[in-house]
Amino acid sequence: MKIAVLPGDGIGPEIVAEALRVLKAIDLKFEFEEAPVGGAGYRAKAHPLPEDTLKLVKASDAILFGAVGDFSLDTLPRELRPEQAILGLRKELNLFANFRPALVYPELVHASSLKPEVVAGLDILIIRELTGDIYFGKPRGIHTLENGEREGFDTMRYKESEIRRVAHVGFQAAQKRGKRLCSVDKANVLDTMQLWREIVIEVSKEYPDVALEHMYVDNAAMQLLKSPKQFDVIVTGNMFGDILSDEASMLTGSIGMLPSASLNEKNFGLYEPIHGSAPDIAGKGIANPLATILSAAMMLRYSFNLAEPADRIEAAVKKVLAQGYRTGDIKEAGAKMVGTKEMGDAVLAAL
Repeated sequence: MKIAVLPGDGIGPEIVAEALRVLKAIDLKFEFEEAPVGGAGYRAKAHPLPEDTLKLVKASDAILFGAVGDFSLDTLPRELRPEQAILGLRKELNLFANFRPALVYPELVHASSLKPEVVAGLDILIIRELTGDIYFGKPRGIHTLENGEREGFDTMRYKESEIRRVAHVGFQAAQKRGKRLCSVDKANVLDTMQLWREIVIEVSKEYPDVALEHMYVDNAAMQLLKSPKQFDVIVTGNMFGDILSDEASMLTGSIGMLPSASLNEKNFGLYEPIHGSAPDIAGKGIANPLATILSAAMMLRYSFNLAEPADRIEAAVKKVLAQGYRTGDIKEAGAKMVGTKEMGDAVLAAL
């Protein structure tokens, strides 16, 4: 089983190193090969997604990804900026289904900005369509009108087949959880989202055991703050999912705790923490590696069908939190404050 390791920029190399230590401790026969991506890819090969890196990932069984983003490269043409690496991987590998769990650990209930009684026991899975919508729709650009004023434009587009396949993923995920699916759209305003709702309703007929609810995105954003435990699985488009999943992450107390998986139809996946490259703390050894370690657990479960070792890793993370270990993003009075490597050490000890 070959894993392409793409640490990327900022804190990426530090947190990926801890996830690799955990994977190696599981003692499975993995082959790891590292390659540059993002700003590191541009500095090494003058492109955020070098040809050699793309060749490696296509010859691998899964990708362990750190983070991309380098402020010093923001003046480059858009196609050469670090963030284009992740968009390119999604498109090249057809990673259309993004799984973003938002789970509140009992030990971190008080780290949330919401009242403990609102978030205690929270366990939501947001499934975001990842390869369509306004991020990839064309035409797009900036042009000058006849009066000399500039106008920017992007196009929201979804094909029926794109909606149908991610809807199936949403229903199947709900079947394995609480059998409740909320489809989030803006069908009252956008034709694209009207089609989205129609297709989701069609697909729902194949899953009579799953209760389907529809919610407009503005209401969904409000409900996530008002009463988040009403949700089980949420399925939505690319842009809405981008926004809602980041909102949901803060219900848990820290974006540094949340893993993600981006899968294609063959369960090939890219696994990464949902936070960014955090260049302000890069190299300081204080970043939280738990989201990346949990992403590695998701990789075992979804791409390799190895539920038992995935459970072991997740149980180890729960144990270190119960033992009071904390990094700066989840600090609290009386906690055992540790850095990146020390948190990795604690997870290894718990394993």
